Amino acid sequence: MAIVTLTESAIDQMNYMLAAKNKPVVRLSMKGGGCAGMTYDWTMSDAVEDKDEIINLEKGKFAIDSLSQMYLMGSTINYKEELFGSFFDITNPATKNSCGCGESVGF
Repeated sequence: MAIVTLTESAIDQMNYMLAAKNKPVVRLSMKGGGCAGMTYDWTMSDAVEDKDEIINLEKGKFAIDSLSQMYLMGSTINYKEELFGSFFDITNPATKNSCGCGESVGF
C-alpha cells in the first residue's frame, strides 16, 4: 500500500509537469520552517533515491524521500484549480495545526 493517495487530478498534473519540464521525477519532501514548523517542498528531480517511496506515473515517477515518509503517511494529494491560482492540496491526517496562509503545518 502506498504512503499517500493521489487523486486523478494530481496524477494528471504531475504527468503534465514531467512532460513539460522533461524531468523523470516529481518529488515531495517535508522541510523545517514556516509559521507552523514544517513546509511541503515540491521539486522536479533527475533521479530517485534508494529509500524513496515511489508511485509510478505514466510520464515518470512521484517520489517521497525517506525522512518525509512518516510525516505524509495516510495523506491524500489533490490538484485544485481555482479563480486565483492552482495548487497541490494535501489532506494530511497527521497534522495538528497549520498557519493562516496554509503554507506550513505542525505535527
